Amino acid sequence: MKQILAPLWQHPVARVVLVLSLFGVAMVYSAGSLQQPSPIVSGIWIRQAIFLAAGVLGFLFVCRVPTRWIEWSSAPIYIVGVALLAVTLVVGTGAGTAKGVSSFLAVGGFRFQPAEAAKVATALGLAALLVRHSDPPKHLRELLAPAVVAGLPLVLVLLQPDLGTALAFVGIFFAALVGAGAPWPLILLAASPGAAFILAFSVRAWALYFALLAIGVYLYRYRLYLVESVAVILANVAAGGAARALWRSLSDYQRNRLLVYLDPGMDPQNAGWQLIQSKVAVGSGGFFGQGFTMGTQKRLAFLPEQHTDFIFSVVGEEFGFVGTSSVLLLFGYLFYKLIGVAEGSRSAFAGPFAFGVLGMWMTHVFVNVGMTVGVVPITGIPLPFISYGGSFLLVSWMAAAVVVALSTDSA
Repeated sequence: MKQILAPLWQHPVARVVLVLSLFGVAMVYSAGSLQQPSPIVSGIWIRQAIFLAAGVLGFLFVCRVPTRWIEWSSAPIYIVGVALLAVTLVVGTGAGTAKGVSSFLAVGGFRFQPAEAAKVATALGLAALLVRHSDPPKHLRELLAPAVVAGLPLVLVLLQPDLGTALAFVGIFFAALVGAGAPWPLILLAASPGAAFILAFSVRAWALYFALLAIGVYLYRYRLYLVESVAVILANVAAGGAARALWRSLSDYQRNRLLVYLDPGMDPQNAGWQLIQSKVAVGSGGFFGQGFTMGTQKRLAFLPEQHTDFIFSVVGEEFGFVGTSSVLLLFGYLFYKLIGVAEGSRSAFAGPFAFGVLGMWMTHVFVNVGMTVGVVPITGIPLPFISYGGSFLLVSWMAAAVVVALSTDSA
């Protein structure tokens, strides 16, 4: 038995993932401890514990799979992941807080979210594609195939529609490029249309950005073909124009949600309610917090979606600055160890895959934590290993298992 369970405590990635997951079960239990019991959240910690047990069992199996099998199966797994996303658009249903989107598939009495599995499938697909060549990508044209691999599931998820989940594919794509050794100027140029899209809502900011981009393209001109330089400029112009057109096409309600992100006080009873209550919960925790299960905002049900999207607010309210800092330090340690696996493995596949998983988890942490304190707009995305949700917990444990398996090829 000790030999079977050994990977759980012998590998640092497994240890920190286990600690975060056990803490997550405790926080889900606390999220269900309300002054007026709710059938929605009461007892969900038991289901979370069952999901965790299933994840651990899957981890113990996958981490022993030979790495050559993992690499060989990456393309088929990616194809299956994309196919499930396509099926979800046709027969998918909503669930819980995501009733308005078609993101779940129901098989018997079990529901799962294919988009979560597609994240790891995309990381596998990107890694398999990027290691086909001995040299890392050096030109924008070499990024077209990886962009299609990441872009296809991203578009399918956006059609559900699920913006929060789609963001993870962006993080996976760019992190995998870093893991494959792509030069930073090339990665920044590839990411530039996204920056243009965001900054286009301010004409002055977009004009300044475009001037800096033109300078960057000029300085990097010896590494770019003429058609690539033109493509970068046109892509940024198109992204800026698309952003302006999108803003004009939004309904008043959708515009209001974006404006409330900048000023929650403009609509405190509706669109700004979630962010205001989240900030109150985090702020009321102080340095040491109010104590486990004792958070007042949570117990009085003022804190929205406290078991999923806003579980970090529960951590802040009940464990204060000490608790939130400890959680972030654990994630930082996990990310550091993922980089170590990518750099220390003899397998070229380990680099882009481990970084892809890093990009997935880092995107989730940044968006989830950021929205609880108003740094980013509110969007539904779970905190890895801590938020309630079986699909993402299981998938994250499988991703950790592949990382551990690849680390056995360390030099």
